[in-house]
Amino acid sequence: MATLTTKPSLTIKRRFNAPPEKVFAAWTDPEKVKRWMGPGEIKPMHVESDPRTGGRYRWVMKAPDGEEHDVSGVYREVIPNERLVFTWGWKSTPERESLVTLTFKRDGDGTIMTLLHEQFFDTDARDRHQGGWSSAMEKLDKYLSE
Repeated sequence: MATLTTKPSLTIKRRFNAPPEKVFAAWTDPEKVKRWMGPGEIKPMHVESDPRTGGRYRWVMKAPDGEEHDVSGVYREVIPNERLVFTWGWKSTPERESLVTLTFKRDGDGTIMTLLHEQFFDTDARDRHQGGWSSAMEKLDKYLSE
């Protein structure tokens, strides 16, 4: 009998006091990504983005201790201000590619953004990303409020 194994995933839903256009741009414009990406004290050092289906992105972030975190992937689907789907792979573990889907829904004068990150290698990887994304969302909220 064959068994199906479901890879771990996580979902974060958050409302931002900014229109979808501004939230979407915060994910796709390299200068805007540099303003918030990364959990805690981790800061983006280098950001590349070609937000079109088949385009690539790369975010290199640095921790206070000097450790670099290098993530990149390919945009699978780009619907401006509505939906962004991209692969997610760390340079240190390229064989553990996962998938991120962002949806942006207008909510009055704000946006409800849903982040679905799926196909994690294991629950430990999912749990680390849960903490990282939650912290990064705090920074995104602060940036969008400026």
